[in-house]
Amino acid sequence: MSQSQEDTAQGSIVVIVLLIAVSTMNPISVNIIVPALTSMAKGLNTDFATAQLALTAYLFATAFSQLILGPLSDRYGRRPVLLAGIVIYFLASVLCLMANSIWVVVFGRILQGFGAASGFALGRAIVRDLYEREKAASMLGYITMGFSTAPMVAPLIGGLISDSFGWRPIFLFTAVISLVLLFFVWLSLPETRKPLQEGETRTGFVESFKILARVPAFWAYALNLSLSVAIFFTFLGGTPFIAIDLFGMTGTEYGLYFAFVPVGFFIGNWFTAGLAQRLGIWRMIIAGNLLGVVAGIASLILLGAGWHNHFALFAPMYLVGLSNGLAMANGMAGAVSVRPKLAGAASGIAGSMQMGLGAIATVVVGYLLTLTQSPMPVPICMTVLAVLCLGTGFWARTARS
Repeated sequence: MSQSQEDTAQGSIVVIVLLIAVSTMNPISVNIIVPALTSMAKGLNTDFATAQLALTAYLFATAFSQLILGPLSDRYGRRPVLLAGIVIYFLASVLCLMANSIWVVVFGRILQGFGAASGFALGRAIVRDLYEREKAASMLGYITMGFSTAPMVAPLIGGLISDSFGWRPIFLFTAVISLVLLFFVWLSLPETRKPLQEGETRTGFVESFKILARVPAFWAYALNLSLSVAIFFTFLGGTPFIAIDLFGMTGTEYGLYFAFVPVGFFIGNWFTAGLAQRLGIWRMIIAGNLLGVVAGIASLILLGAGWHNHFALFAPMYLVGLSNGLAMANGMAGAVSVRPKLAGAASGIAGSMQMGLGAIATVVVGYLLTLTQSPMPVPICMTVLAVLCLGTGFWARTARS
């Protein structure tokens, strides 16, 4: 290997490590405050339901902001938009740290969600800038492997900080982390947006959406990605009620079993990183989608047979984690590849659909569980979503790009 090739390889490793780091801003920020919501409510003289808005507002901000950040990065570049997002995240963390009202915290969390989404959305666009479609899926697999560890680590960090020092130092922690990220992104991340060819002009914000809306393959990949995530959110939104209220588990038991769910996701992304280039993204998507259907049917059989225990509830979900690990990075690689010059817009729209459909899934399954007082809405919804997801996987093979 020549010196220039070695420098290029080392530069690529640095970029991927940076993208893993900025992508984890979002899942860390989602999960790190959950253990502190009770102490936050007490400290700001409010109730738990109001304090929970700090989580809900963040999720909506993340979904909406991706629609804006992606097209902005197509027009002005990945680097300046990402740097601006990290700065906003830092300022929002400071605002939450100094807040004397829950509504200031909620506003700060909206800004935090907007800033964190820059790493979540633009990281995928940067990968597509640097690599062709199959290689991009492989690299996204590595990024998502790092991304998948955040939900396991963040609640532990948040709990330790909150129990030891109170809820405010959590935002000091996120502020410091954002400053470190800002320094290294400024120092080491180059602009990756493709230069214009002679005579080309940048596509405008609205035009980007119009172009992608006319591409069936984009919708096939984006819906496949979103339905995969909705299966997980169905479980996430429904199982606390099933485990604690219906099956009599403790919160600690639920948390312990749930902590292993991302392991399947990690393994699936490890397979994606190693096999996507060899097998192609479509085969990886279909393999993941088929596993999702198997998981849904297994859940239906186990819970329908009256097995109201840890195994029946969680074992199918470990398969869902593996399914998502195989399908999600490949689905995103497909979505951002249909029009490579609009990778930012494609990543933003697909990411927003992903979060939006996931949020809808939690609302629907929560309503059905309350209505029926039975665990069955969760496996039924999971199976329906998995079958629909498999259908969009086959559509992706035939859809016009």
